[in-house]
Amino acid sequence: SGHVQLPSPQNVTLLSKDFDMILTWTPGEGSPPDVTYTVRYKSQERMDKWIKVPHCKNIHRTSCNLTCVLPNFFVKVQARVKAVSGAFQSPWIESQFKEYHLDVELAPPVLNVKVKENLIHVNASFPLATCVESLSWMYDLNLWEAGSEDKKQYERNFRKNTVTIDSTALRGNYCLSARSSFQSIDFKYSRFSQPLCVLLNHKG
Repeated sequence: SGHVQLPSPQNVTLLSKDFDMILTWTPGEGSPPDVTYTVRYKSQERMDKWIKVPHCKNIHRTSCNLTCVLPNFFVKVQARVKAVSGAFQSPWIESQFKEYHLDVELAPPVLNVKVKENLIHVNASFPLATCVESLSWMYDLNLWEAGSEDKKQYERNFRKNTVTIDSTALRGNYCLSARSSFQSIDFKYSRFSQPLCVLLNHKG
């Protein structure tokens, strides 16, 4: 047909951020304002079949969260996106392959700290999608006196486990920080969370 094709989406990238697997792209140059996008993916288990993503059909945004549609977190997947406007559409543009288990990028957990008598109870909550909660996420916790470089480490705690610290001998301002960890081929880690500081055994 003599129709001009729509400009294809650019910079199509499958990336992992904060425990999620997300396809991102930018509009092709000269895209009309009403352009929408449709995404599909395929996995290495079935290379001949592109699978529809119901929540990423005719969307206006330039990203699609694929985490919970992935059929298997241990298999590489590839995604593709096309632009649509009225009767016109662009060619599909494909991303590279990624595997959740190997490529997932972690975010630091959020700490919840309770001080009772001579005990500190620490819980870590993770910004996880429900579909990946069952994977074996862990966290490392650091405790140190404010201003000191000397950190006590509590490593490889399972995500749902509380770390209980005896604070009988601790007096003054103490800080806690944690990072998420996950074992794929090697251990991978998030950055450490912002320090959370508590005043211990303060007589006042």
